[in-house]
Amino acid sequence: MNETAPAVLTGEIAKRTGITLKKATAWPKGNTPVIALALVTDKALLSRNVPAGDGKGPEFKPEGYRIVTETDGANKTVWVIGADTRGVLFGTGYLLRHLRMSKSYMGKPLVELAGPVNTASSPAYPIRGHQLGYRSTANTYDAWTVAQFDQYIRELAIFGSNAVEGIPFHEDDKPSPHFKIPAREMRIKMSEICQKYDMDYWVWTPATFELTDKARRQAELDLHEQFYKECPRLDHIFFPGGDPGDNHPSEVLPFIRELHTKLIKYHPKAKMWISLQGFDTEQIDYFYKYLESEKPAWLQGVVSGPGSPPMAETRYRLPKQYQHRQYPDITHSVRCEFPVEKFDQAFALTLGRESVNPRPFAFAKIHAKYAPFTDGFISYSDGSHDDVNKVLWSMRAWDPQIDVHRILEEYSAFFFDQTNASAIASGIEALEQNWKGPLAENGGVEMTYFNWRIFEKTEEALANNWRWQMLLLRAYYDQYTRLRLLREQELEKQANAILAAADLNTIGQSMDAALAIVNKADQEPVAQDIYRYIVYLSDALYTSIGLQTSTEKHKPRNPERGVVMDFVHYPLNNRWWLADEFEKIRKMAGPQQQLARLKTIAFWENPGPGSYYDDISSVAKGPRVKTVSEDATDVAWWDNGKSRKRLSTQLFQREPELDYDNLDPRARYIIRVAGEGDALLRVDGYRLSPVVYNKEPETFKEWIVPLSLTQDGKISVTFDGPEESHLNWRKKSKISDIWLLKQP
Repeated sequence: MNETAPAVLTGEIAKRTGITLKKATAWPKGNTPVIALALVTDKALLSRNVPAGDGKGPEFKPEGYRIVTETDGANKTVWVIGADTRGVLFGTGYLLRHLRMSKSYMGKPLVELAGPVNTASSPAYPIRGHQLGYRSTANTYDAWTVAQFDQYIRELAIFGSNAVEGIPFHEDDKPSPHFKIPAREMRIKMSEICQKYDMDYWVWTPATFELTDKARRQAELDLHEQFYKECPRLDHIFFPGGDPGDNHPSEVLPFIRELHTKLIKYHPKAKMWISLQGFDTEQIDYFYKYLESEKPAWLQGVVSGPGSPPMAETRYRLPKQYQHRQYPDITHSVRCEFPVEKFDQAFALTLGRESVNPRPFAFAKIHAKYAPFTDGFISYSDGSHDDVNKVLWSMRAWDPQIDVHRILEEYSAFFFDQTNASAIASGIEALEQNWKGPLAENGGVEMTYFNWRIFEKTEEALANNWRWQMLLLRAYYDQYTRLRLLREQELEKQANAILAAADLNTIGQSMDAALAIVNKADQEPVAQDIYRYIVYLSDALYTSIGLQTSTEKHKPRNPERGVVMDFVHYPLNNRWWLADEFEKIRKMAGPQQQLARLKTIAFWENPGPGSYYDDISSVAKGPRVKTVSEDATDVAWWDNGKSRKRLSTQLFQREPELDYDNLDPRARYIIRVAGEGDALLRVDGYRLSPVVYNKEPETFKEWIVPLSLTQDGKISVTFDGPEESHLNWRKKSKISDIWLLKQP
């Protein structure tokens, strides 16, 4: 057995207690408590009559372990028995997660295991890892030292991970200003760390050039071979077919085969993998026909990630001799593989795509849905902000039945406080609940904030703990965003009331007064004490872990990379849009036209008695919408996250469905739609012809609803999708607002 597990055990205990355990290969004399690390085949187990199972238990399976406490008079021993060296390491991780450790318990250091214990376990899935790309697009990894990577990879192992995926080559020409050492050196250091902890070292290596270019192809082969030669450990090469890359599998497969011939010169047991990301139907069929005819022994398996064919289909079509690995995006919240369901627009615009994002219950369900089709996973991660998610995925891949709250308890006990672990775990769960449904209606956000403030007072020793700082940042940021939302939406209501009262003689004054009202959000901001602490936490996180939350201060790759401080004051009402609209109104030809536009703005979201308005992608303002937003927060990001468009226009669906009831059977109704491009409307399945049909953004289309369809007091509204396969997705038709207007 190697020295990895003993070093991890003694190092982590010393860090938390100040106690340095003595290592020994012979049994100590006297009443000294012992933590004994052994392989299941160790003869010492037989000589001491330690129960190590019957040869069929989990501790005999690869990476499995058993933890047994033994008491012989005053002698106490904790056995960590592994099926192999990895099993000993993972058993050590279990022990560390369950030890009670303190530097000062009743005035003395403490290491205690609540006993007796006799438990055995082995992993359900053989592949359990995370991508840690030392590149400028990461929001923290590019700022890490070798020592920080070492500690982080150790901690991943303590929670059951057995693999790390690096990203070589593609950062050499665009280094991050945060790099502590060049990327070329760090990728070798990552290999050395994986060797140290006996973790598989994977690398993600796309080809972003045409493989038909013989010179580029040969240069890439040479680059790979040099890397293979330099790595002390290399287990798997993952080549994405697309995302990035745009090569046909007829070029990709021979290239990977040639890579494999070079790989096994230096790492004879290393494997090759491919993903079908971005492949069309013909290319996917070509791949499976190739497997059927060639039966390549050099290929280990297929990776399924964003843009891949369905996972169940992949496992069904993939011959049994090939493995199947998931590549789940656990790092992003919007514009991603697993967007937050019913995410309030206020969060989407401020916290954005890559904020601190503990989603334990959501990802437990996602893992349970897809894992049975796989041999495991290595996650897509772009920084430390998804740390809770990494632990959740690792532990559920080890044991799919383990309780989510228990996972968070073990996380909280190990990284924060053993005695308060359950309460802190609930606090993490509450952060996930903050993101559910309309933010203005979620009073739980305030309770979560107050609970974390209480934790902060009782856990002062954690002030410099970067995981603690991240969770605090979210609690404070969520509360600040909610207070801003409530205030700014109320200011807009007041402004709309002024516009609604305008007449031909008060157009200019009304616009000035309305703008002055909504701009109070900037001039008289709310909760500045909370904001100042958010600033403090964001700067503290840059110091502790390199988290880059501010373009001005921290120099991230781009604003989308978790730069939440750039958007902490993004308008949560339409004041930017109103300012622009008022400028347009002032240039209109006459007061009648000006007043008409003012009235349209004033009654945009409040069309009057008997009429209805839906912002079709807003969880707060689309009560009649049955379909879910297509993760359509992209519009704001077309302007680097600083769009001045109306908030509703920044969201869209292409084929929304709505139900209306309690309609007046005697009334005539008009349906109005705002959006861009085409809208092919049906009411109760009948296709209607429009009476107004403008295609420009924020212009209207209108249809008269036949009286025969409203006689029963209800209608269903649907839309056919126009044929737009020839268009870029950004140019395709969008629907953002829908009104059902009762006519006088």
